[in-house]
Amino acid sequence: MIEADCVIVGAGVVGLAVARFLAIAGFQPIVVEAERQIGMGTSSRSSEVIHAGLYYPANSLKAKLCVRGKELLYPYCEARGVPFRRCGKLLVATSDAQRSDLDAILCSSAAAGVNDLAYLDSRDLALLEPALRGVAGILSPSTGIVDSHALMLALQGEAEAHGAQVALASPVKAISASDGMVWATLQGDEEACLRTPLLINAAGLGAQALAGTMRALAAAHIPPLHYARGRYFTLAGRAPFRHLIYPMPEANGLGIHLTLDMAGAARFGPDVEWVDHLDYSVDPAAAGKFYGAIRRYWPGLPDGALSPGYAGIRPKISAPGEAVADFVVQGPEEHGVAGLINLFGIESPGLTASLAIGERVAAMASRVR
Repeated sequence: MIEADCVIVGAGVVGLAVARFLAIAGFQPIVVEAERQIGMGTSSRSSEVIHAGLYYPANSLKAKLCVRGKELLYPYCEARGVPFRRCGKLLVATSDAQRSDLDAILCSSAAAGVNDLAYLDSRDLALLEPALRGVAGILSPSTGIVDSHALMLALQGEAEAHGAQVALASPVKAISASDGMVWATLQGDEEACLRTPLLINAAGLGAQALAGTMRALAAAHIPPLHYARGRYFTLAGRAPFRHLIYPMPEANGLGIHLTLDMAGAARFGPDVEWVDHLDYSVDPAAAGKFYGAIRRYWPGLPDGALSPGYAGIRPKISAPGEAVADFVVQGPEEHGVAGLINLFGIESPGLTASLAIGERVAAMASRVR
């Protein structure tokens, strides 16, 4: 048995951000990760966008943590030498029927604390991006991109410099609670246990399964998990755009949008497919769907320019057809188990919100001490 000051399950961007804040606060966290490298799950399969907070209801955790996360992330990246670019985003209406949706997003964004948006007419769009087709749009100047792997390495390095440890290839088989302590049983040839007064379940796609092993935690406190797979296609050659380009949001997501990486290469995605198991394949035949969606705002997309890129799976806690669920950051006050903090449904904008989530969890942890 190993005595631990604090245990964090999951070394994705959120788990590492939590470790960084806790270590700076004086904890000595042990981060246990099932994979052999950090950030191999949801964190490594995103569009790497720093979101401004346009789409989330006011007073929701997504809105609060996205806006706060963006405020923390840009200066953090600058101070730590993490590559990023504040390239801005254009949200584009391609028909007159979508103009009212733009107005609604402007109003809801302002209510959520996003106050730097600018309304654009078709002439404004053409001046900013001549290859773009749209009747109106919104400019979000504080949207950007970041090298997510470099960000995770920076968080890991800073956490370890303040006393944290990261244990890779250390899957947690089960957690339990007794006598005010939480136990994490590691899977392996020789069973090992970590005993801690504080465990943070930041296991992403595995968070519900892990929480379900704890008998002391009522099932009502574990939300359902739904896998939403998003596929990305990459563009041959350079895109004629300086900004990220987003269509109007769809029922299951933000639509097939154009994002850029730090090298300037363009990728399109994600589409949304509901799947029942982890499958990261990208069917080349799906390109036809992508061409149709992209040409609504970029008619000049050449034939044969798209190649299969990668896929990611989001840990959604709302089912198809349901309203999009908020983040769940759940402590003893909600579920009644001392020393346990669960993070459920941390999908987009989880990368943007990672530092704000770490900040919030650290504040919750200080009350456990």
